[in-house]
Amino acid sequence: MSNAKALQTIAQNLPVFSTTEQKERFLFIIGALTTRIISLRKASELMNLETEVMLQILDSLGIEFSYLAPEDIERENIW
Repeated sequence: MSNAKALQTIAQNLPVFSTTEQKERFLFIIGALTTRIISLRKASELMNLETEVMLQILDSLGIEFSYLAPEDIERENIW
């Protein structure tokens, strides 16, 4: 199975968003958030959600993340 096909299959099973495009973007953002490339604020912005809503979605899906350390903030600024 190709990576694109695998991504589409996973995205289709996300119950939170209605379109496949939103679901794929959310998967990408989860990866960036959990690897500390972007902050929760930036993730929320990219998904066009309030920060509290983003937190609720992550919590409901059981997704844990760490807030950015000061040295990670510089990397986010070039995103």
